[in-house]
Amino acid sequence: MKKRILYIGNDLRVNSFTATYISFFSKVLRREGYKVKTASTRNNKAFRLLEMLGLIMRYHKKTDVVLIDTYGAMNFYYAYLVAKTCQSYKLDYIPILHGGNLPERLIGSRSYSKSLFGKAKVNIAPSRFLYDIFKAEGFENIKLIPNAIQLKNYPFKERRKFGPKLLWVRRFQKRYNPLMALQVLKLLQKKHPDAEMCMVGPDKDGSMKLCKNFAKKHNLKVKFPGKLPKKKWAKLSQDYDFFINTTTIDNTPISVIEAMSLGLGVVSTDVGGMPILVKDGEDGILVPENDAPAMAGALENLIADQEKTAAMCQKAREKVENFDWEKVKSEWNRVLI
Repeated sequence: MKKRILYIGNDLRVNSFTATYISFFSKVLRREGYKVKTASTRNNKAFRLLEMLGLIMRYHKKTDVVLIDTYGAMNFYYAYLVAKTCQSYKLDYIPILHGGNLPERLIGSRSYSKSLFGKAKVNIAPSRFLYDIFKAEGFENIKLIPNAIQLKNYPFKERRKFGPKLLWVRRFQKRYNPLMALQVLKLLQKKHPDAEMCMVGPDKDGSMKLCKNFAKKHNLKVKFPGKLPKKKWAKLSQDYDFFINTTTIDNTPISVIEAMSLGLGVVSTDVGGMPILVKDGEDGILVPENDAPAMAGALENLIADQEKTAAMCQKAREKVENFDWEKVKSEWNRVLI
């Protein structure tokens, strides 16, 4: 009999690129035959936490294991309180690690981290980056299972010509450095007057307004469609040739995995787990953090060498085939036995 699962995370029930892995993962687990209850759909943080803890209290006798989406910011404390509640009921729980700032949390909140991660049945790291860091901090109950996508939803487009058409997909938030993307476009337009970009994502901290003002001031060709469901931005990607990732902190972002699947040429900053996800010069290009000239130069080189760029995109697609749920699910089934 399949396990009965409580899955705790930000279940916004919107199939978007934002940090709602639970929306995808809970669905595929149900298809595997697991009984899955999720929380929380609340936007209010206090109500969200109450719903999370309440679900455990209500269903602890009908639950075999609790999955906890765990990030390094405010969500870390949600995860900690959920874990303590599981411990009080002697419930097995499994933190699923997300976010490039978790390493800082391990150091800055050692006692909380030891209680949360040390007492877990197992911690699931989606990247070698986080796996190695947790190992180095003394956590032996750590297992590497990559973030999964359904590859069929991200069909590969074999581009015969690569132009200066850029796609950026993330929340408009300082940590993701959206302004750098516009600086890159500004530099690119000097040699490529037809250069354009689409920046997909919701505003988090006022960064979108700054970006729109910058684009208007410098007369840049930029579209700001806001937050889009995955299927819509995947379809939108057919009109673009390159995916740029300008973040200052990262793990192995699903948006980059999806871009590699779609056949976009990926150029990213080399922060966090990106050098593990992307092999520089082979299936993508990595540049230093906050270095717009380096990213613009990398894009110019890729546009100039079309054959090399096409080969790079093909290798990227081959790599992310290992992230397909049909391949990853066996690892999860072994964990959940």
